[in-house]
Amino acid sequence: MKRNILFLLISLLVLSSCEDLFEPAIENMKDIDLMYSNPQYAQGVLVSGYRFLPDAYGNTEYATDDAVTNEINNSYLKMATGSWTASNNPVSAWNNSYGAIQYVNTFLENCDKVEWDEDEEAAELFNMRLKGEAYGLRGLYMYNLLKNHAGFSSNGELLGIPIVTSPQNVNSDFNQERATFQACVDQIITDLNYAIDYLPEEYVSVYSLDEVPEKYKSMVTSYGTYNRTMGDYFRQLIDGQIAKAFRSRVALLAASPAFQDGSNTTTWEDAAKYSADVLNYIGGISGLDPQGVTFFNNQTELNNVNEGINPDEILWRTSKSETSDEEEDNYPPSLFGKGKMNPSQNLVDAFPDKDGYPITHGSSAYVDTDPYANRDPRLSYYIIYNSNIEGVSDAAIFTGSDSGTDDGINVLETSTRTGYYMKKRMRMDVNYNNSNGSWQKKTSYTPRIRYTEMFLNYAEAANEAYGPMGIAPNASYSSVDVIRAIRKRALDISSDPYLDECAGDKDKMRELIQNERRLELCFEGFRFWDLRRWKEDLATTVKGFDVSTGEEFDVESRSYSDYMNYGPIPFSECLKYDKLVQNKGWE
Repeated sequence: MKRNILFLLISLLVLSSCEDLFEPAIENMKDIDLMYSNPQYAQGVLVSGYRFLPDAYGNTEYATDDAVTNEINNSYLKMATGSWTASNNPVSAWNNSYGAIQYVNTFLENCDKVEWDEDEEAAELFNMRLKGEAYGLRGLYMYNLLKNHAGFSSNGELLGIPIVTSPQNVNSDFNQERATFQACVDQIITDLNYAIDYLPEEYVSVYSLDEVPEKYKSMVTSYGTYNRTMGDYFRQLIDGQIAKAFRSRVALLAASPAFQDGSNTTTWEDAAKYSADVLNYIGGISGLDPQGVTFFNNQTELNNVNEGINPDEILWRTSKSETSDEEEDNYPPSLFGKGKMNPSQNLVDAFPDKDGYPITHGSSAYVDTDPYANRDPRLSYYIIYNSNIEGVSDAAIFTGSDSGTDDGINVLETSTRTGYYMKKRMRMDVNYNNSNGSWQKKTSYTPRIRYTEMFLNYAEAANEAYGPMGIAPNASYSSVDVIRAIRKRALDISSDPYLDECAGDKDKMRELIQNERRLELCFEGFRFWDLRRWKEDLATTVKGFDVSTGEEFDVESRSYSDYMNYGPIPFSECLKYDKLVQNKGWE
């Protein structure tokens, strides 16, 4: 943490040009006091907090039973195969999150003194919005720290991370104990509630005073003042819906099996309530985007994204850009890609048949001699399997070891190791042919939060709290209702007999919800964290399938121990600070 504080102090002492490099004129040194009279500088301190946002996808699938990578030196591959230690932790959130929190705390301590605008109404609204963003960001980063580093100490105590809510300097005492897990959850919820109170649900400009959200009406006499402080221009910054979504995430994490303990009072009821708070804003189940299952390849929709507006499936996203990064990394070799993400046979087997039955069910239409026929359409949306027609040239992709093409198993360093390539996350109208100069870029973005995740959060929590057919007090839909809507969208079925079969059994419903979450959110960075919070086996061997032989084969073993359901505190931090207790197993 200390190095992050020093980094911030250096960043805040911005040096302008001067004649004497070693003795700069005093007016060229900018410090915290400048925040009070320079709102742009003050806002820059908060904007620095956004710089540490984690990657929206992350590729942690490489460390799960859903995929492997052909990058032999990939850090997640090494982690999954025995190199994960407290000093070598590729999923650590420690330095970045505490660095961001330092910026946020510095802003919160000083923002009320800033002269935000000459107009008093605008100044009050600017401060209100920016303060709400700051609380939302602190809740976000504390959630990431908790997800990555909470766990049980060797004496059985469920611990979180040190709670830091004021700015630190070089004279601060950095030797702080970890707070309890519950204290961390409480702090995160408090911060997110502040954000929700201060911020609008979304940043939307209005055209009359009547349209100004109720909580701001007494503060403005001109709707133009509201627009320039809370309007369209601020889209994709933290808003009320984003804060509510993180409240759903932290409650789901805390209610999960891995964190069940007498000291933890967060319940599945809490998680269901917070998730419903997000969904009610879009009308509940009626707000589920019919096209959301292929959000990444809805080409007309992607081409028309502008002005920070979100498609119906997306709650929060990165800025749009003209890129072909995903295609470069993950197209098969014959499409000039590097084929990095190789889905597993384990994941392929998780896709049901066209009617929604698991492929092992007695009523399934699955036939093992034609394994890709009569399957859930999501299989062909998300995974490239043998004989798929892909790319701008409608080329067949042949993945068997005897295919005679570069797309076959282990033919090149960029070829698949499993017999599959990832298709999700990519636009299939990108021509990434960098050999003849026709390399193309297309508009894309990365979702930070999809509404489908929030529906799945609710389904999981509501099933645990109220059973498959029960309904949270602030909702009008059950777990079964949500999963029925998700599967109807995916499978285009008028009836769902397998869901009906599960609807009377909480345990079977749990399995179905977990599987739907696996499918809907595959390759989006969820599987690794879900397995750990569910206390499921991380050490499942990854399987592949060779169509040339018709046989499954082992691709990569996993080397995890049970204590790895909880990530380590960085070894370097424990060496420096004796009050910082390590999680059990990582000592």
